[in-house]
Amino acid sequence: MKKFICIAGGAGFIFLFTAIILSSCQNNEAKTSNEKKKYVIPDSLFNTLDIDTVKKTLLVNALVLTGKVAFNDDNVAKIFSPVSGNIRDIKVMLGDYVNKGQTLAVINSYEMAGFSNELVNAQTNVRVQEKNKDAAEDMFKSGLASQKDLLAAQAAYEQAQSELNRIKKVLQINGGNTQGEYILTAPLNGFVVEKFATNNMAIRLDNTNNLFTISDLKNVWIIANVYESNISEVHMNDNVEVTTLSYPGKVFKGKVDKILNVLDPTNKVMKVRIVLSNADYSLKPEMFASVTIINNQNKKALSVSTKTLVFDHNQYYVMVYHSKSDVVITPVQIINSIGDKTYISAGVQEGDKIIGSQAVLIYEALNS
Repeated sequence: MKKFICIAGGAGFIFLFTAIILSSCQNNEAKTSNEKKKYVIPDSLFNTLDIDTVKKTLLVNALVLTGKVAFNDDNVAKIFSPVSGNIRDIKVMLGDYVNKGQTLAVINSYEMAGFSNELVNAQTNVRVQEKNKDAAEDMFKSGLASQKDLLAAQAAYEQAQSELNRIKKVLQINGGNTQGEYILTAPLNGFVVEKFATNNMAIRLDNTNNLFTISDLKNVWIIANVYESNISEVHMNDNVEVTTLSYPGKVFKGKVDKILNVLDPTNKVMKVRIVLSNADYSLKPEMFASVTIINNQNKKALSVSTKTLVFDHNQYYVMVYHSKSDVVITPVQIINSIGDKTYISAGVQEGDKIIGSQAVLIYEALNS
């Protein structure tokens, strides 16, 4: 009876030992399986990656405004007609480039016809008065006229000559045409940015509307709107970055050139002006623009390249890199982003290495 019990107890011991061994093997297999599933950056991908470093740099604040492109009023000519008449021949269209002195339009003018008539009359009068003067001089020498008569004839001639000179200057100021036409010409090189003239349109001197506007567009203005709450953040000579819908990848850089220290009574915004070089004529009047005003602050903050960030579930993340098999998804708190640089208040430390390219791809792989 005791022998049986001993055998039974031995069998139980063997069974328990076997169970422990099997459990240990299963744990080892599970651990090995987990290790196999741990993500390791493939060499083919790693060789293309950029590794960025968290740095402490001067904190920059940015204010984003809306605005539009306007032509530079200091380099603009608004063309009016100094005479009345009818426009007969328009030579240019809106958007055309014109050179200084180029004909814009021809106007059949009542005044120009009158100036031509006055010129003929003045020239005729000069010839008559010149003959009267010569005759008075001959008669004075012969004793047939007094000195008073001679002086009167000379004065009449000088007055006629003066009137002729006046008429010539008036005609010259108005283009010098003697055929009753006024030639409207461009006073500077540039583009026709406004055109209100049409063929056969009647022009009256009491009409205050310009016929053409010409601007060289080599530099343009950006007029931006600043709301009351942001006025304290805008200063003269602040650096500015401008982007447009037409050129989404292109940044135009300039400075705040003028602050108009009054509020628009309708929109309750203050206007600021930025002057931009426009040598290639990319910027065109009335384009909408996004204006970022940049202010350097007297303190530093951690910064990373904006392309290192991944946004998911209302949170920004970066991939902190330790090795190919040790990449950690790390949440970070953002202060603001300026162009390709983002400032961080928490989540990483200065000197940390983070994945600088293909961040979304690696983020998804780590979460899979």
